[in-house]
Amino acid sequence: MTAEVGEHRNMRALRISLIVVVILGGLFVLADRLAVGFAEDEAAEKLRTTENLAATPDVSIKGFPFLTQMAAGELDDVEVGIEDYEASTGTGSETILIDGLTANMKGVQFSGDYSSATAASATGTATITYAELLKATKSQPTEVVPGVEANVVGLSDGGNGKIKVAVRVQGKAAGVLPIDRTLSVLSTVTVENNKVRVHADALPSIKGLSLAEDRVRRITDFQQAIDQLPGGIQLDKVEAAKDGVEISVKGSNVQLAG
Repeated sequence: MTAEVGEHRNMRALRISLIVVVILGGLFVLADRLAVGFAEDEAAEKLRTTENLAATPDVSIKGFPFLTQMAAGELDDVEVGIEDYEASTGTGSETILIDGLTANMKGVQFSGDYSSATAASATGTATITYAELLKATKSQPTEVVPGVEANVVGLSDGGNGKIKVAVRVQGKAAGVLPIDRTLSVLSTVTVENNKVRVHADALPSIKGLSLAEDRVRRITDFQQAIDQLPGGIQLDKVEAAKDGVEISVKGSNVQLAG
């Protein structure tokens, strides 16, 4: 009888211990999630101020537990999302709008008062719509041969990672009928020195009209500089897609604040 009572007491004590552990664990998780939520809000506001953003970005701190990362002064993985970002084009006050910029930051070290934060590395993606990229083209009619002008009137997805460039040619050259046609050119898009470059694979031709390649390429080929991305990240790759060009970005020692 005494043994049974002792066993009953031991089982009861074990159950109580398990309940306490579960409760404490739940409280720790709750405290951890509250702390990470507060930190995300503070980081988002700091980033908005530092980068002079029109709207507060999304900041998501990955990994669990957060509190141990905070105590160590380094976060394993932080994701930042900026809906609309106006990047500099390197030409006066002109900017280009970048949609859906998302960056994953690894090894984010921060100061004790959270006034500065630096990521060891960062990778991300974003989109530039064709309407935005069109601003970089020769949109004003330019003479390609005496009496005939051409200009880019549209950009769209050409499939297989190519951009379709619509070029309007109009005017009247000596010995030919009046011309008013829109031609399509498939172009390759690349990144070089933080610039998006568009280069026609083959130039358009018009029967009876001899078009000088260098003059035509002044219309069909163009580039767009994209500078001062958040934290100093740089362009890495670019590819034509359905709604615009999709760019990949990367960087090291990326300054998130401070």
